Amino acid sequence: MKKALIVVDYQKDFVNGSLGFPKAETLDEAIAAKIREYRSSGGDIIVTLDTHAENYLETQEGKNLPVVHCVRGTGGWDLFGETAKQIRETDRNFEKGTFGSLALAEYLKEQGYEQVELVGVVSNICVISNAVLAKAALPESLIVVDAACTGSSDDAMNEKALDVMDGLQIKIINRR
Repeated sequence: MKKALIVVDYQKDFVNGSLGFPKAETLDEAIAAKIREYRSSGGDIIVTLDTHAENYLETQEGKNLPVVHCVRGTGGWDLFGETAKQIRETDRNFEKGTFGSLALAEYLKEQGYEQVELVGVVSNICVISNAVLAKAALPESLIVVDAACTGSSDDAMNEKALDVMDGLQIKIINRR
């Protein structure tokens, strides 16, 4: 089975930086373990990087979320912790200036994955956006979100995001 793991925006600014939240840091070992699992079984590893420029506050997103984060080249843009150590230069990555990546969706469709699993942050913004795009790109493939490897600064919004994804026939696993 051709499968891929997508690590969504597990960057320092979302973990312990300007938009960090306590639960994000606790996801590190589980995400790193998931990467090792996929790598050992021959699955592909894909990373998305929230990527902004110095003019972030002038953008539509910046006007609605006026917290500078993930500016390319800053420490907050880098991947976090053990997860960062598991990523290789040969893994595919997508820099994205918005919540979802159309380039990622096109790539998934071209590759024809039978299963795509998403982990990372933030569940109710970028994870859900990319999960929906993956489902649109691969409507007959199994799209999975591991609830134990994703989170939000707002627990209620996290649960709602998981509910919405479940309603869109995205399989939610490890939900407590």
